[in-house]
Amino acid sequence: MTQEPLPARLPVTDRTRHRRLREQGSLERAELAAILDAAFVCHLGVLVEGRPVVVPTVYGRGERWLYLHGSVASRSLAGDTPVCVTVTHVDGLVLARSVFEHGVNYRSAMIHGTARKVTDPEEKLEGLRRLTEHSAPGQWSYARRPSRKELAATTLLALSLEEASVKIRTGAPDDGDSPDAALGLWAGVLPLSTVWGTPEPDPALPAGTAVPDHVARRAGTRHG
Repeated sequence: MTQEPLPARLPVTDRTRHRRLREQGSLERAELAAILDAAFVCHLGVLVEGRPVVVPTVYGRGERWLYLHGSVASRSLAGDTPVCVTVTHVDGLVLARSVFEHGVNYRSAMIHGTARKVTDPEEKLEGLRRLTEHSAPGQWSYARRPSRKELAATTLLALSLEEASVKIRTGAPDDGDSPDAALGLWAGVLPLSTVWGTPEPDPALPAGTAVPDHVARRAGTRHG
């Protein structure tokens, strides 16, 4: 059965309400999608045996679900448990005239919910395809697909994108019209960006093995 698309505005819940720096908050689901699409590593926060654990892992985005994967032996991927997933981009350091006003230009998303373990074979394969294509577009068609044994050794979690919080900070320091402006100190933003480098071949490759086009095209392009 076809599910209704998620609403364009994010719901405000007790977990997603912006209590501080509300001007940096966004309720636009398009902003959430843009933040998730620009990255491929998230941090999964979950309680394991009563203790908090935060695990960095790759992910893939669908229209309604965020897919995360790992080994079946991973205790953090048990499924059917409340989790919090965060994704953050650092776009620059905000260097003000006073240390108190220093900050960071950033884009961040925090997703709350109960992650479910994907057991349907078709959804599991589709989730792994999305995860692969999210980090390396074109690789799913290029590389060998997972075998039954590999699928059995892999846990895939799906987390609904329904409940999420988005915050974005851009621009210059906030003390340009404060008394500190008279100090004569430099203030501004030190931008930060990440660029994909030149592909480095596996030493075990036979001589003359060409870099596939979908990999070569990313060299020199910006990530994030």
